[in-house]
Amino acid sequence: MQKISIEALARQQIEAAVAAPSGRAADTAFGGHEKTLRQTVMAFRAGTRLSEHQNPGEATVFVLKGNVWLKAGEDSWQGKTGDLLIVPDGRHSLEAEEDSAVLFTVVKTDRQAQPSA
Repeated sequence: MQKISIEALARQQIEAAVAAPSGRAADTAFGGHEKTLRQTVMAFRAGTRLSEHQNPGEATVFVLKGNVWLKAGEDSWQGKTGDLLIVPDGRHSLEAEEDSAVLFTVVKTDRQAQPSA
């Protein structure tokens, strides 16, 4: 068994994000490209935005520290420390209102294998 301190990883990533020119930092805690399930600690400096992108599969954002906004089209949801946001299917973005860290969990789906409508 492997044990990882998500709180410690969040602190490290926030420090890295604050120092990074992009204002972002991330580290995969579990999974990776070869796995279906992936959990990544992502950190953002206040005011930093993860631009609109397609949902890679079933996903959640658990706010470890800070205050973020998940946006999809005209809809938006605020997430504060301890909140779990369900990522909508489709295009969305994430913005940090203050220095923040989230645990992003995704179960990747093979969208190419799905029949088109």
